[in-house]
Amino acid sequence: MRGPLVVKRALGEPLLLLAAFGSILLTTTTLVALTMYASSIAGAGVRRAMETASYSQTTTMITAQVDAKTFPQYDRMVRDELAAAYGAPPAVTTSLRSDSYVMPGQDGKKLPELLRFGSHDGLDRHARLVAGRWPRTGGQAVEAAISESAAAATGFELGGEFVTKARLGGHPVQVRVVGVLRLDDPVGERWAGEELLSRGVERGEYTTYGPLMVTQEAFVARFATGVKAVWAAEPDLGALTPERLRPLAEAVGRVGERLSTAGCVNCLTAGDLPELLTQLDTASLVARSMVLIPVLQLLLLAAYALMLTARLLAGHRRMEMALLRSRGAGTARLAALAGGEALLVAVPCAIVAPFLGPPLLALISLLPWIRASGVRLAPQADLGTFLVSSGVALAAAVLLALPAVAGARRTYVEEQSARGRGGRRGLIQGAGADLALLTVAALAIWQLQRYGAAVTATAAGGLGIDPLIISGPALALLAGGLLGLRLVPRVSRLAERLTSRRPTLAPALGAWQVSRRPLKYAGPALLLTLAIAIGVISMATTSTWQASQLDQADHQAAADLRLSGPAEGPELGALGRGTAFTALPGVTAASPAFRAPTAVGGESSLLLALDAGRLGELFRLRPDLSARTVAQLSAALAGDRAGRLELPGRPRALTVRVESRAAVPARLVLSDALGVWHDLPLDDLREGGNRIELDLAPLAGRAGTITYPLSVRGLVAGEQAGLRLTGLSADGRDVPVAGAVAHPQGVIAFGPSREPGPLPVVLTSGLAAALKLDVGQSGPVRLAGRVVRVEVAGIVTSMPTSAPDQQAVLADWETLQAYELAAAQPSRPATEWWLAAADTAPAREILRRNPQWDVTAVDRRELAAKLRDDPLAGALQGALTLGFAAALGFAVLGFLVNAVVAARERRAEFAVLRALGTGSRQVLGMLATEQAFVIGLSLAAGTGLAVVVGNLVVPRVVLTGQASAVTPGVLFHIPWAAVAAMLALVTAVLVAIVAGLARRGWRGQTLEER
Repeated sequence: MRGPLVVKRALGEPLLLLAAFGSILLTTTTLVALTMYASSIAGAGVRRAMETASYSQTTTMITAQVDAKTFPQYDRMVRDELAAAYGAPPAVTTSLRSDSYVMPGQDGKKLPELLRFGSHDGLDRHARLVAGRWPRTGGQAVEAAISESAAAATGFELGGEFVTKARLGGHPVQVRVVGVLRLDDPVGERWAGEELLSRGVERGEYTTYGPLMVTQEAFVARFATGVKAVWAAEPDLGALTPERLRPLAEAVGRVGERLSTAGCVNCLTAGDLPELLTQLDTASLVARSMVLIPVLQLLLLAAYALMLTARLLAGHRRMEMALLRSRGAGTARLAALAGGEALLVAVPCAIVAPFLGPPLLALISLLPWIRASGVRLAPQADLGTFLVSSGVALAAAVLLALPAVAGARRTYVEEQSARGRGGRRGLIQGAGADLALLTVAALAIWQLQRYGAAVTATAAGGLGIDPLIISGPALALLAGGLLGLRLVPRVSRLAERLTSRRPTLAPALGAWQVSRRPLKYAGPALLLTLAIAIGVISMATTSTWQASQLDQADHQAAADLRLSGPAEGPELGALGRGTAFTALPGVTAASPAFRAPTAVGGESSLLLALDAGRLGELFRLRPDLSARTVAQLSAALAGDRAGRLELPGRPRALTVRVESRAAVPARLVLSDALGVWHDLPLDDLREGGNRIELDLAPLAGRAGTITYPLSVRGLVAGEQAGLRLTGLSADGRDVPVAGAVAHPQGVIAFGPSREPGPLPVVLTSGLAAALKLDVGQSGPVRLAGRVVRVEVAGIVTSMPTSAPDQQAVLADWETLQAYELAAAQPSRPATEWWLAAADTAPAREILRRNPQWDVTAVDRRELAAKLRDDPLAGALQGALTLGFAAALGFAVLGFLVNAVVAARERRAEFAVLRALGTGSRQVLGMLATEQAFVIGLSLAAGTGLAVVVGNLVVPRVVLTGQASAVTPGVLFHIPWAAVAAMLALVTAVLVAIVAGLARRGWRGQTLEER
């Protein structure tokens, strides 16, 4: 009998139960989708991190000294331990390098040129043959392959044979060259530490060529005489899941200890993989914890929407429940009826939601910022999703049944006497619980700001999600909304006083209705306030995150394209690199730069030198990081600059004539038209007259050209030697040197001899505080080991290109070089080139086609795309989108249900007004006044609440993909245009609902029909 009664009661109130069904279905579906999203995005983030991780980050290196006897034993140990650590055998590459062998025909020399031999598994996968074939094992002569550069340096020819022996003695070895190879990526990370293999020659006390690559079997048999062996383990981590990160990090971290226990006591293990995995484990945990923020906000909103619906349903049936109780129905029976009715609504939602979650995520995947990351969210419903769905549906059923159960104790007489009474303050406000909740929310947000994330250390020493911190934003929204309810009676009374003075009836009736029963309107107002606040915070968080990615890219790259590498090389010389880089397609501005760590006033800092005149085009500094603009910093940085002697034409050789009163080493300082400075050694000057011939061709390199005109900046001896520049010739043509002036410190320069003024610098705020200097002040500072007087041209919170919390100094390139020249210090090399380009893709393509230039490029736009597309860093965006859509759904649904029920309850009132001659416009005006109160107050309060809570929370939840704080700091950004459009859309929908209900109510029964 109970079952049919439950169904009959449900069919008797289809509107309210349909609203409850919609709320529960929306809640369960969204939460199931968010659960799937959190799991999927964490897995996608780990896979993306593994795909983009560098060779050095994922490779574990094990080194040991081996000989022909121990190598097989150690090789087996290493491979077994690595397989045990990874759970499957990784790809292991073994590299062996021999001792030094003497070049053929140089046995009797005191410092002979040397050869090295080597072996590398899978070399054919990372190099290609230019001529010949790969070596084989067997035969009297050892077959070897040699790199192009080594073959050119040694003169060894394909097919040639020679005999060599170890420098420290040993049996002669006959070698045959059977192949000439070329590395696919000679400057790649795989060959870091293998300069001999990539360059072919090393010059030091001895000149060494090679290595000549042989098979592993031949190496062990002929060259394994206490040599170094390196095992490089490259695991396949493409299928790695977040749950395996920490166990794998611990297992890999113990490989060295296990090898030592197994007997390889001299095995040394190195690698960044354990650190990378631990960092990823933390980042994935933080990403999942961040998804909990919109989950808790949604739970809060869903719970309140269900409670509002349940309260309406209970209020609609309270007389029915009282009559049933008066006829003998007990509390248990009434509770069972309410529970059965709630389950009748909730159970279908629990079944359907897991199947609606994947399509919903598929829609989320179509969003531009999700699609751009390359992440494809295609989860399937599993046991976990059904458990989540069932738990949420059961909780919703309890919330739906509670008001009915609570009202089951009242008798019919008590219900009759309670009808019509309305309080002006709710239970929560009356008890002061909203203030207590505000205190808890403030504590949670304070902890969030202190720790920077919801992940904190646990008592067991691991990491876990702090429930108080993660619930802080939701608690703050609820507390703010409840505090806003305190305004409802006051605002309603004010509206009543204002409208009562007007001659029109409708506004006065509407305001009187709200003022008489404010708590009746407080429920939908709070729901709408929370929904609007969640929506605005979601939009603001997404906008703030996207802006932060651009800020990070600008800060890390500083210029559109920043190139770093050695100041000179065989392909591009010291004065040839700038010519090649400035000629890249699309480049509109360029500057050489010096960037290196240094000590400033005892503080470890970064020294950055850049052409001050180009800062406006090359130096991206967020305005809030400095009180001065980039243009003002540019003007303030330019200080005393060195004079120059410009050389006519395009000289390829220089002749320098100089007199000295002592035998001292000296160098000539040159610069090109791009501003690159370079020191040319003149060797040791003799006492008296000296004539030095200088070849300028090597300054360009094999593939580079010099940007003319060249200038002589000075001649430096470094000590007082009475130097006098007597003559200078460029390609045989004399150049007047009348402007050469002897300066202190043994320097000849061009320009007046005077003490240079303070060096203008821009300091980071932390360094300025440590030096006790402010803008415009000057003072002596120990810079790079010597005291320099500096003047502060500006202070920045964080210096572009610097690491987080790193102190830094920025100086003008030309001014710094002038100071170094005056102090007889070496010129600063151009370790970087900063380029401006509207489109960097063509330039990057040329750089990729020329790996021999040995350049590392930082592309600002590419970096921004990489940061934007990081699934772990952007995990919150998709969750916020789901939460935003659900919040608007709850707002519209809750408002619609409340308005429909209110209209049904007031049919008699409408009929009386119609009988009294009130027109439809006046009734519509009355409803418009009532609902305008709810809508207007909710939109304003929700937006204001979002601004306050967002300012406190959002900058703390925007983190990097490694779960660390963002540099530069996050600026809270609200997209006001989008927010205004959203508010206008919500207002239009709600006004349409009110207008439709008014027209429908007006067509209702007349008083006589009632």
